Amino acid sequence: MENNNKPIVHLIAKPENMLKTVYTACRTCYSADTPFEIYNSTDDKEKMLKLIERVISSGHYSTIEHIQVSFSISNISRACSHQFVRHRHISFSQKSQRYVKEKGQFDYLIPPTIARDEELKAKFESFMDEISRLYCEFTEAGIPAEDARAVLPNAAATSMVASLNLRELIHIANLRLCTRAQYEIRCMVKAMCDAIIAEEPWLKPYLVPKCERLGFCDEDKSCGRMPKREV
Repeated sequence: MENNNKPIVHLIAKPENMLKTVYTACRTCYSADTPFEIYNSTDDKEKMLKLIERVISSGHYSTIEHIQVSFSISNISRACSHQFVRHRHISFSQKSQRYVKEKGQFDYLIPPTIARDEELKAKFESFMDEISRLYCEFTEAGIPAEDARAVLPNAAATSMVASLNLRELIHIANLRLCTRAQYEIRCMVKAMCDAIIAEEPWLKPYLVPKCERLGFCDEDKSCGRMPKREV
């Protein structure tokens, strides 16, 4: 059935002390002390943030790869998940269309550009109904779900668990929060960022469109939010 809600995202796992872990990684590179000594040496948040900012700004991104976070993601289309799985250094466990047989009308999402036009929306829904009917006809005839799924569209809803390190999360946020990113994945990544920022507010300056970090836009076409990079 139609599902017009936005992606549903939950942060389900993260290290107990992210800030201190990143600080320890950063400080270890410049200290004769052992990492364990560094970890136990301070709880000064301002001091830790200052060093982390300096190290990350210098491009020393390996220091944030020690942080691994996991998200539960649902209510997204296969079109969205196909974009997401192109990113590197992420572990995915996704609902299988091979092993999970759809019963009755499958869940699907309608792009806002189609949903806002009542006539086009009606045609879209009618087509989804026809696909569902054909899918059920195949499975009821004994066709395995792994073969019947060939008719399911990119609009079909899916869910997954995604785990990634902080460096990759920042990279994804920088790319997918850009207004040029497709609407659905932009909403999904924004929800991921909001979920982790709610527990780790110090990450907010990093989980932004790349233009905010660069101070300029390096896209071929700009939304005008930031000045274009001078060549």
